[in-house]
Amino acid sequence: MIRGDRVAAMPMVNPAAERPHLNSNFLVDLGERGADVARAGFCAVEFPEFRLDPAEASDSRDSRLPHQQTDGTIESRHLILRRGVSGALDLYAWWDKTRRGKAPRQRTVKVSLLGPDHATIVLTWIFRRARPVSLSYSPLNALEGAILIETIELDYESMEMR
Repeated sequence: MIRGDRVAAMPMVNPAAERPHLNSNFLVDLGERGADVARAGFCAVEFPEFRLDPAEASDSRDSRLPHQQTDGTIESRHLILRRGVSGALDLYAWWDKTRRGKAPRQRTVKVSLLGPDHATIVLTWIFRRARPVSLSYSPLNALEGAILIETIELDYESMEMR
């Protein structure tokens, strides 16, 4: 907008921020120290439903369900992560130690949604005290020639978003 010989300041609008973000740009941090990018390269994340139970979401905290948080939320407890098999044994080792009762402390797993520049973090889901409850692999099939996928299913204590 031009007024006389001055240009009135127009608010800058970031068109990318007005559009929904794609679901294909994300990072998974399994809470390991020294984890490399290749092992963290998951191809799919399946979030559980985060639900409220109106009958239980009262001030009475004594009647909480086993997976009910203190704020009244009830969460399905399984976060599912999938990646192509590369020969890394980190997921198997974590699952194996857990089943043998020798797992290190439970981890904080973070899933971060990236913006279009692949550098800006738009949202982060933080799953606290996560531990594996299931590890599986897609079928081997000589007739298909598809990528072999490993899937780890994680139980967790709480979730928050930032």
